Amino acid sequence: MNAPLRVNEALLIADRAFKPFKCVAWAPQDGNGELTLTVIDRTNNNIGRKQIPSSAYTDPAQLECLLQQARAELSEEGYTLQSWSMPQ
Repeated sequence: MNAPLRVNEALLIADRAFKPFKCVAWAPQDGNGELTLTVIDRTNNNIGRKQIPSSAYTDPAQLECLLQQARAELSEEGYTLQSWSMPQ
């Protein structure tokens, strides 16, 4: 996947990256283009948060790197994620 991503595509990818947990995303109203991803466990507790600038979520390679970092952080905290790889 080399073409720039649209925000909706990036959100779908991020949601799949954190299964079996839920990933909620929002963009602040200030219009800076940054996305905030929050990973929520089955009891609705916030277990992780990552802010992603628009330059990163539109670039598949940068998005993959940030998602892998966030997954690693959750794993280090003892959360078990399903296997995942960036769509091609």
